[in-house]
Formats: sequence, structure tokens, C-alpha cells
Amino acid sequence: MNSSPLTPHPSPLVWWLAIRPKTLTVSIVPVLVGSSAAFAETGAIAWLPLLAALAAAILIQVGTNLHNDVSDFERGADGAERLGPARATASGWLAPAAVRRGAFACFGGAVLLGIYLVWHGSWPILLLGLASVAAGWSYTGGPRPIAYSGLGELFVWLFFGLGAVMGSYYLQTLRLGWPPFWAASMVGLLAAAVIVVNNTRDLDNDRKIGKNTLAVRIGRSASKVEYLLLILVPYLLLPLLGQWMPVLTLPWALHLVRRFWREAPGPAFNRILAQTAQLQLGFGILLSMGLLL
Repeated sequence: MNSSPLTPHPSPLVWWLAIRPKTLTVSIVPVLVGSSAAFAETGAIAWLPLLAALAAAILIQVGTNLHNDVSDFERGADGAERLGPARATASGWLAPAAVRRGAFACFGGAVLLGIYLVWHGSWPILLLGLASVAAGWSYTGGPRPIAYSGLGELFVWLFFGLGAVMGSYYLQTLRLGWPPFWAASMVGLLAAAVIVVNNTRDLDNDRKIGKNTLAVRIGRSASKVEYLLLILVPYLLLPLLGQWMPVLTLPWALHLVRRFWREAPGPAFNRILAQTAQLQLGFGILLSMGLLL
């Protein structure tokens, strides 16, 4: 962890921390759920489109995380008062230019995979792919970053829920329907809950620098209600798919809600954030299993 911006060959561990590995399940789960929903209807899996979609989704998230790392540093969002885990650029482990190159390399890799996916799935996948890459870059980049506008949760629901699940389903079936929409909504809502934890933890610092997340706009009390709804609504939607296995994670979900409501924002929220991502993973795996059986 002693790498600096002048270090010619930073430790791979530094890059591993920079991509925020604890959150990567948010991009993996939608592809698994969408492909499982397709299998439930067709009884078959097209493995190459599945693997290409999975790799592209991970690359887009890693690119978004790296771009967020350097963009927040340049906007002054990752100062000494930061409560979240240390960031690579702000900590001096990696040079801003290196992190930015890493982000665009990931977006470029996703585009290359997208060429095959577009060949397989035609123009709807082209539109989804272009929108996903553009949204990943503009999440904290450009003149009006999504993360600074109060639309972060909507962004996550759209792209790590609807887009990723329904896109994966479409790649398998070349059609859409209501079952993948409901599955996508469940997965996307739980992914958005991860953002609520992040933004509620950083509320005070974000307000100081003009980062007007939804948590800044509505305050802590309303953010607690938002987290509650994002966590519990997916369970209420399960009957629409005739699925019950994810209910096994409900006690865990209620435990997280209780902790989010009671804990003071600080280091404890870092654990709640990671465990909320793990909840989405557990929910998604059980939902996929239910669809496959």
C-alpha cells in the first residue's frame, strides 16, 4: 500500500482495491437472473452470449468505479473527512491519469464484447450497450454527473436492474416479457439500496461540496424509509413470479434495515454497504435457482 503516483508499477492489490471488488456482484447477479429467467421458458442456455454479457457487465461496472474514483478526487469529494474506504486516487496509490486510462480500457473492452453481442442480438442490444457505457462515464463525469444530481438510485435500477436483467434475457430468447421485468425490478431495487447506504454515509461531506445526492436532498430520516422500501419491495414482488426461495434471505434483510436505522453514519456503514451487496447476491442466487428448478 506504499504505491504513489510516481510508482512505475503499482501493486496489483492497489488496482484490486480501486475496482471495489465487494460491489462487483451488483453487475454479476442481473446477468445470472436474466439468463435463468430465459432458461425457465426455453429450457436451454446460449453460453457464449451469457459469458460475453457477464464480462461486459463487469467491465462496465469496473470502468464506472475507476472513473468515479478519479472524478470524485478531482471534484474534491474524497477529502480527509471521507468516511468510506480509502480511494486509490485520493490516497496517492495511483496517478489520476493511470486510473482514467484504466476506466477507458474497461469501457473499451465492454464495447469490443458488445460488437459480438450486437451481432447476436441486433439493434436493441446496440442501444442498450451504448446507453450503458455512456451512463457509466457520466455517472460522475461530464458537466452534469448523475451521481451529483440525486438520480443515482434511478440510474442503478435502470442499468443494473432493468437493462442488465432484461438484456441478458433478450440475448437468450430474442424477445421480452413481464417475468424478466419483475425479476429485473427486484434485482435493481436491491442494487439501488447499496447506493442509499453509500450516500447516507457520505451525506454531510457531499453537502459541503455540492454533491446533491438524493440523501442530501431528502435527509437521513427519509433515506431510512427509502432503504426500507428498496429492501422490502422485492420480497413483495416475488408472488408475481411464483418464486419463494429468496424469502429465505428475509431475516437477513430485516437485520440490515434495523442496523441501517440504528447505526450512526460512519465506519459501520461500510459493513452495511458490503452486506447489502451480499444480500442482493444471496437473493439473486436463490431467485435464479428457483427459476432453474
